[in-house]
Amino acid sequence: MDLEYQKKLAAKVAGVGLDRVRINPEKIDLVSEAVTRADIRRLIRSGAIEILQKRGISGARKKPRRKGPGSRKGGKYSKLPRKRRWIRKIRALRRELRRMKEQGLIDSKEYRELYAKLSSFNSVSQLRAHVGR
Repeated sequence: MDLEYQKKLAAKVAGVGLDRVRINPEKIDLVSEAVTRADIRRLIRSGAIEILQKRGISGARKKPRRKGPGSRKGGKYSKLPRKRRWIRKIRALRRELRRMKEQGLIDSKEYRELYAKLSSFNSVSQLRAHVGR
């Protein structure tokens, strides 16, 4: 059975391309009798004709973003503001300090002292060097 007309009509009614129209193989006889747009709409509602979901493009295939220095506009901190940098650094330091305490490298008293002056360290490696273990 040639259902090309019905498929084209369904695509037009649904406002999609031909590739997104799928006719249920079990209900071919019903679809072949459809002639009008109203018939096609009824078949879409009943599920004899299915409109497939639009296919996306995976992140890997997307065009790569141009993030090089030549594309950047704005100052030094417009891409990564000072506050974001601070949050990233302080969270890393706190995480490392907690790990040191759990591993027994520092005791609770040392932990409190270091936590209070955590802002004076620039990096996790500097904190490790200060503890010296």
